[in-house]
Amino acid sequence: MTNKCSSRTERITQSEIRAMTLACQKVKGINMAQGVCNLGVPDPVARGVTRAIADGYNSYTKYSGLPELRIALAQKMGANNQLPTDPEQEIVISAGATGAFYSACLALLEPGDEVILFEPYYGYHLNMLLSLELVPKFVPLQPPDWTFTQAQIDAAVSPRTRAIVVCTPGNPSGKVYSQDELRLLEAFAVRHDLFVLSDETYEYFLYDGRRHISPGSLPGLRERTITIGSYSKTYSITGWRIGYSVQDRRWTEAIGYMNDLIYVCAPAPLQIGVAAGITELGSDFYNGLSVEFLAKRQQICEALERAGLRPYVPQGAYYVLADVSHLPGQTSKERAMYLLEKTGVATVPGSAFYSGCGGEHLVRFCFAKEAAELDAACARLGDCRT
Repeated sequence: MTNKCSSRTERITQSEIRAMTLACQKVKGINMAQGVCNLGVPDPVARGVTRAIADGYNSYTKYSGLPELRIALAQKMGANNQLPTDPEQEIVISAGATGAFYSACLALLEPGDEVILFEPYYGYHLNMLLSLELVPKFVPLQPPDWTFTQAQIDAAVSPRTRAIVVCTPGNPSGKVYSQDELRLLEAFAVRHDLFVLSDETYEYFLYDGRRHISPGSLPGLRERTITIGSYSKTYSITGWRIGYSVQDRRWTEAIGYMNDLIYVCAPAPLQIGVAAGITELGSDFYNGLSVEFLAKRQQICEALERAGLRPYVPQGAYYVLADVSHLPGQTSKERAMYLLEKTGVATVPGSAFYSGCGGEHLVRFCFAKEAAELDAACARLGDCRT
């Protein structure tokens, strides 16, 4: 045959997260590579799905999602995110946060547009931009607090820049953007007339008294921000694919049409389950997440210190980047494979989160694990001391 795959496939590589998960399965190891929270689905969420199926929520929904979920989200966005939202005209329910991000990019950006991406970045953000023939422009975040400067973002902008991606709390760094940093980005986005694509999937995983601030809650960013979220991590339902975008009503119809074209709709009964969780679960549940995961963060970081793998302690989310530069190997992939072979613990090579060689001394651990599995992983990490 003379036929071949499209040229866009040449720009996309398999996620290192998936690759390391497969490698972990081969050795029957402990998978700390993939961000799968396996701590159980909250009862109200599970019951909501059962009721929804019995009540006949089994057909297509409107492209923007079921009203029960949009109303629950609008109330939550106003009360928790200080982002008053019209459930009819400013929300689109999509196939996870990735679906919401992809639909927004399809609707708002043209091939050749430049998009600023902070690194370390989430690999799916980069690959979705590349698949749409958008041009990423990278701004490096400086550890240990993953900071950036005005000069760095100024250097990344050009007349072709149309958007900037913010991920808070960040994957993989765990960075939580501060009020001062967001005000800097607010002025920058207004000055250059940029969209802000704000991925807030991990908004409930916060440590050390930090507070989640939605960029869209800032006055100058309200009309230009696409706030993207998901309950995949919060409710341990990563396979359900229920995400959403919140945006000014000018953008909703276009994003919704793209969502309909690609996904038709998110699964109807699962939308009702998520709506039940938002409605029925109170602040104790969400505060409890931070308390529980703070303990897990401490446990994994202490184990990494003992193993001689210096952790960059995350401010939020449930990942930790660790320095593995003293392990055998020339690249982060070689060091991650050494770690897997030596300890049976799978991680993600740091190169998966960088455009250049900045991540070759890093790997990422996911600590969203049940107690027994996390205990076993921490015990095994001691075997990597050299």
